[in-house]
Amino acid sequence: MKRIFVALLLLTAIPVLNAQDQNSSHYKAAEQMLTLMDMPTVLKKSVDEMVAMQVQQNPSIAPYEAVMKEFLGKYMSWDSLKADMVKIYMEEFTEAELGELNKFYQTPVGRKTVERMPTLMTKGAQLGGQRVQQHMPELQAAITAEAQKQGAAGGGAGAGAAKAGASPAETAAKKSGASPSPKK
Repeated sequence: MKRIFVALLLLTAIPVLNAQDQNSSHYKAAEQMLTLMDMPTVLKKSVDEMVAMQVQQNPSIAPYEAVMKEFLGKYMSWDSLKADMVKIYMEEFTEAELGELNKFYQTPVGRKTVERMPTLMTKGAQLGGQRVQQHMPELQAAITAEAQKQGAAGGGAGAGAAKAGASPAETAAKKSGASPSPKK
């Protein structure tokens, strides 16, 4: 009986603790910063640009673009992420640091930073993807060498990949989400 009472007490205290957290000046400073960063718009633009990039890379998914945007809008929207994002910023920045960031985001350069952030993030992701693709043969060779080394040490990953008909590099690239370069 005592355990049930303690459990009920803890369960009723959690919403109160969250409410107190949301009323703290630290929480409000993080919330203000995210508002100054125009996070609702940044998230929407990021989702739109991410979906557009995916469709550009894989045109066969174009008919599903609206479905993908709706899904991501549901789970990647400001309303969905706000409380968690505020907490993340509270963990990474002190209240004083958030105050300084809030001052910055109210300046013309701060506003420009906010406006350009989704595009910068998309371009950065594209650059990273291109760089990996340009050097995929190097990754495949390194994976193949490692698989052979492990295979010699006891039938590791290379043996399983060979039985399945895929090279160790192709198997590892598939697992990592990278697409191996086309065979020549």
